[in-house]
Amino acid sequence: MADTLPISEAFLSLQGEGKLTGVPSWFIRLSGCNLRCSWCDTPYASWNPEGDKQSIADIVRAAVYSGARHAVVTGGEPMIFKRLYPLCQQLNDAGMHITIETAGTVFRTPFCHLMSISPKLSNSTPHNDPRDPDGGWAKCHERRRLNLCDLPKILIRYPNHQLKFVVTSEADLAEIDALLAEIEKSVRLDPADIMLMPEGATTPDPESIRWVVDLCLARGWRLCWRLHAQLFGDTRGT
Repeated sequence: MADTLPISEAFLSLQGEGKLTGVPSWFIRLSGCNLRCSWCDTPYASWNPEGDKQSIADIVRAAVYSGARHAVVTGGEPMIFKRLYPLCQQLNDAGMHITIETAGTVFRTPFCHLMSISPKLSNSTPHNDPRDPDGGWAKCHERRRLNLCDLPKILIRYPNHQLKFVVTSEADLAEIDALLAEIEKSVRLDPADIMLMPEGATTPDPESIRWVVDLCLARGWRLCWRLHAQLFGDTRGT
């Protein structure tokens, strides 16, 4: 079982977020996560991890057979798995462009072409969540959701990166500014790599996110749209 990984789902779709929005991609969703976001849109890979272990050879074979040139390794949290290294190496050997989607809480150095990091703000902590009746996960999540020791190391190790922040209100801005200031003590950030993504499984009303648009215009940040949600809805395998 040493050369296996737990797979929640794998599918062909369009990348819905970030710099490669709209690019046909083979998604490999690893099952398991060290966090429990209140608004997580893939609870079957975090709150209640589902799926079976598959051999890395079979995972790569399916990716190549899909015909896609881009592979997205996501979760859950892919960086908690040591076998991420051979998976990414074999995907690269097969000629695929690799994006890793991570919360940036675990420092590993697998090969990839784009490191997509989504640091979790306090709006992600599952306070009073019915899935967490004793509050244990809320405490654990709050303790783990930011790793300011390793996050700058990840950004330095992977110069082709993007920072995506899920935002729920203008109150999130102060927290983002404080986090960016802390990161920039170690690494210079390009505003074009910073993205704001309004939280929600449906397309938001334009007026409700006008403040996000104005921020992006003022600071040179990017509005991160969830194209897959707009095209397919809140549906697995998209």
